[in-house]
Amino acid sequence: MLSSLPRYWSNRCVMSVSFLNTFQPPPPYEATSPSAPSVPAQTPPSRTTPTEPRNYGSYNSQTVVNATTAELLRKQEELEKKAQELERRERKLESHSLGAGASRQNNWPPLPSFCPVGPCFYQDIDVEISQRFQRTVTIMYYFWMFCTCTLLFNLISSLAMFCVDPSGGVGLGLAILWALLFTPCSFVCWYRPVYKAFRSDSSFNFFVFFFVFFAQVVTYVIMAIGIPGWGFSGWIVSLAALRTSVPVGAIMMINAILFTAQTAMGVVMLKKIHSLYRQTDASFQKAQAEFATGVMANQAVRQAAATAAQGAFTAPR
Repeated sequence: MLSSLPRYWSNRCVMSVSFLNTFQPPPPYEATSPSAPSVPAQTPPSRTTPTEPRNYGSYNSQTVVNATTAELLRKQEELEKKAQELERRERKLESHSLGAGASRQNNWPPLPSFCPVGPCFYQDIDVEISQRFQRTVTIMYYFWMFCTCTLLFNLISSLAMFCVDPSGGVGLGLAILWALLFTPCSFVCWYRPVYKAFRSDSSFNFFVFFFVFFAQVVTYVIMAIGIPGWGFSGWIVSLAALRTSVPVGAIMMINAILFTAQTAMGVVMLKKIHSLYRQTDASFQKAQAEFATGVMANQAVRQAAATAAQGAFTAPR
């Protein structure tokens, strides 16, 4: 048995050596970054026909070109509308038997033929006013007529109050004065300027209208208030008249409502005409030029200037 021990250990050593020779450690760990999934490569389709190169223009240049084209189209449309408007007016003049250089006969106010006084103005909204502004000028004309009727009704209500209370004679006298004063002055001072402003796009007449009509609207406010002794049948006077006579107070209250309505309508029309004025080519510089041209075109002004210059030249030194 002792003799077999060396053989046993020799066999064990041989087996250990052979095991060590066959065993190899695993390779060291290497950290790798995650890679995207591989996509199979696709071959581009073969083109059978040649294609034209694409023109990738600048976006800003294309926008400028489009805006310029739209502006030209808009101006062309405006010119066509003006040409149609001129043609319409020419046909209207021909229908009225008026030539190109014929003088128009005054037709306003429409007076009978036997009246010794003839019309003072020529007025034809369909002929002289552009179709764009005809409705506005027509509304202003009817508004002037409404204000005139309100003043006449104010005269009637003041007369009724005078019949009930004879101490109100001052109010009746002022009511007569306002009816005689405001009726022609309102036509000449603010209706005719707005008519001529829209007729010939006159900046000077626009400024005259705004100045006078604003003062007229302030007067309408005073009329609607009805201060006692001022000749206006407004709210204060009509409410006070109810204690004297209910029927007369009711008539004067209707007059106060009419004064309030004309005040509101005056404010609305003032704003509307101002917005239309801003859409036109009118300006303060053009108004100054028109005023200077109109003054120098006046024969009396030129004669006075020539006389003054001649007197200054011949004056002894």
